[in-house]
Amino acid sequence: MTPSEKQSSQQNTGILVIVTLSTVPLIMVLGNSMLIPVLPTIQSSLHISQLQVSLLITLFSIPAGVVIPLAGILSDRFGRKKVIAPALLLYGAGGVISGLSALWTGGGYWLMLTGRILQGIGAAGTAPIAMALVSDLYKKDERSRALGIIEAANGMGKVVSPILGSLIALLSWVAIFFAFPVLCIPAALAVWFLIKEPKQEKEPPPLSQYRDQLLKTWKRQGRWLLVAFLAGALTLFILFGVLFYLSDFLEKRYGLDGVLKGLVLAIPLLAMSSVSYWAGSHIDQKTRLMKRLIIIGLLAIAAGMGIVPFVTNTYLLIGLLVLIGIGSGLILPCLNTMITSAVASEERGIVTSLYGSVRFLGVALGPPTFGALSAMKTGLFLGNAAAAGLTALLALWFIRQPERLRGKGGQSRILIRKNRLRQV
Repeated sequence: MTPSEKQSSQQNTGILVIVTLSTVPLIMVLGNSMLIPVLPTIQSSLHISQLQVSLLITLFSIPAGVVIPLAGILSDRFGRKKVIAPALLLYGAGGVISGLSALWTGGGYWLMLTGRILQGIGAAGTAPIAMALVSDLYKKDERSRALGIIEAANGMGKVVSPILGSLIALLSWVAIFFAFPVLCIPAALAVWFLIKEPKQEKEPPPLSQYRDQLLKTWKRQGRWLLVAFLAGALTLFILFGVLFYLSDFLEKRYGLDGVLKGLVLAIPLLAMSSVSYWAGSHIDQKTRLMKRLIIIGLLAIAAGMGIVPFVTNTYLLIGLLVLIGIGSGLILPCLNTMITSAVASEERGIVTSLYGSVRFLGVALGPPTFGALSAMKTGLFLGNAAAAGLTALLALWFIRQPERLRGKGGQSRILIRKNRLRQV
């Protein structure tokens, strides 16, 4: 093989790897977003309340949020692929159970929830572990771009999923659940066979030592990590809560249903996905820029949420939701890069997974909260606007750690520079 052929082969392998890894968060996000446009249809078909139908979202996200730290520990100790591939298969199996429950029992709500819980447990081992694997595979100069692509894939999943869910629902809303194994099985095989996971430079420490290392990391960086976790959870809490509110609003006020409603729901999500890709391509390892974009994003969300209660024009309402989507797109890739790059590789799985947990909990709590408090629209939106503004102030005050991003092997940037100087 000539040098040019070898280089071409490496580039193709690199493209296959990032495409494969991008499918993992894309499939994960389908678990909730694909159902959002058909939730009113499911509610009427099963004769259940708005709170009960929102549990199809909540009981996917809460188990995921609870199990993610365990998935992170397992991935640190046994490898990322050994967690991601089985998790995708479990995710697909849960979809089969939820779909069969509707076919066999004429709408078995409780068995359907059981399938959603299993899907949530499977989802715990997907996107958060894929983020850790990206950080293992890519050097610091390439990592932010790769993580931006991953977040953009996550956002693109949110864009495509309302449309895809609406299209599949033209056959039957039950068919949506059977789409999961069709997507998950090829993705699991691709992760297993196409990605060559790097060997860990150090043996995983005993669990007691692992806990001590994690506590040291948290003592050293806990304050800004807490603010970063809060920013990620709040962003997704607001985003999914607003999407749930908008889905119900479009159907009740305009009778909008099916693909047309899916297209409208995709507008703010497309804004988020596009901005996520742009941010990931420009932030590199510039933590001051990341901090700035996080604050701007939170203020954009605060502004959008603060104005929504006083708007009656639907086009202006969608414009404000686009503003919220833009704010989310600025925040999430910056948080991904800062959090995954702030710790050593042997701790990356658990720290990234803890971050994934709070993201899932934000997604889980958004729809039922907005559904339960929809009658108090003004207080609901203004309260979230205030929360976003306060989080922006906390980010301004506490996120001030430009020296703590780490390279591929987990060394801090300062330590890398010192080592280079010693070699000279």
